[in-house]
Amino acid sequence: MRLPDFEAWAIFAKVAELGSFARAAEEIQLSKPTVSKAVSRLEQTLGIALFNRNSRHISLTETVRALLGYANRIVTEAEAAEAEARGDMQRPSGRIRITAPVTFGIRHLAPVLPEFMRRYPEIDLNISFSDAIVDVVADGYDIALRISALADSSLRARRLCDVGLFLVASSAWLNTVGRPEHPRDLEDCKSFVYTNTAAPGMIRLRKKNSGKEFVLPQTSRFRADNAEAFLPSLEEGLGYGLFPEFMVSDGLQEARLERILPEWEGPVISLYLITPPSPMRPNRVKALIDYLIKAFEHPPWVKTER
Repeated sequence: MRLPDFEAWAIFAKVAELGSFARAAEEIQLSKPTVSKAVSRLEQTLGIALFNRNSRHISLTETVRALLGYANRIVTEAEAAEAEARGDMQRPSGRIRITAPVTFGIRHLAPVLPEFMRRYPEIDLNISFSDAIVDVVADGYDIALRISALADSSLRARRLCDVGLFLVASSAWLNTVGRPEHPRDLEDCKSFVYTNTAAPGMIRLRKKNSGKEFVLPQTSRFRADNAEAFLPSLEEGLGYGLFPEFMVSDGLQEARLERILPEWEGPVISLYLITPPSPMRPNRVKALIDYLIKAFEHPPWVKTER
């Protein structure tokens, strides 16, 4: 029986992560020829090319993205097994790859990280800020933070906290168009439409006391895939929109914005911490997970009465 070439799989994962044979060789302290030979050996075994190569850069071929998920899992589980065997005696070290939404990541994830970095000086962080839903396994992420109503998935998910969705506008806008008494009063009003949803421009609302539902079709003035782009125009009185609480809490507290129809609730969403399906994780990832659970136990943006 021929055993899998685990070294070649691990080297393939590192080259794919760093996008360079030379950088991978430097990080794992092997010669560049050794790294190149390992990838070539794996390509010969599989009978396919793993990378498109030219003189300037390399990229994954379209047929191997799923294979990268397996390679990343091999590396992660091997690291976790070694940590288990050592009895967690070593201090957590190494790089953690994270993906997080742009606005949330910059406003609320980044401010809690300095303390984590002070506690664990041997851990390095590599964060991709993006509102796109990435393939956590294939793209080699250790942790993804997502704000959503989470769909079923093979990934492991931990809910960190709820995130309120508020209908908001400026006082000037409300003074001009009038304060609505029912969501239907907003149907002909210009609005800001966040396009990175399953149904852009359709807001499902539920009345708190009665449970009645209403689907509000928005008349868009401004559409974008990042809601932070709306804020200057929102505060200038150019429309209304549905925004996550963490994005508008300062404006509400400082009276630059007002909630519209607070008795009507938007969809229930939460902040989730997502990890690959394997229960085995390196110590560094366990440390960050535990830290983030505590950091968002009491969301720092909750400044208004819901």
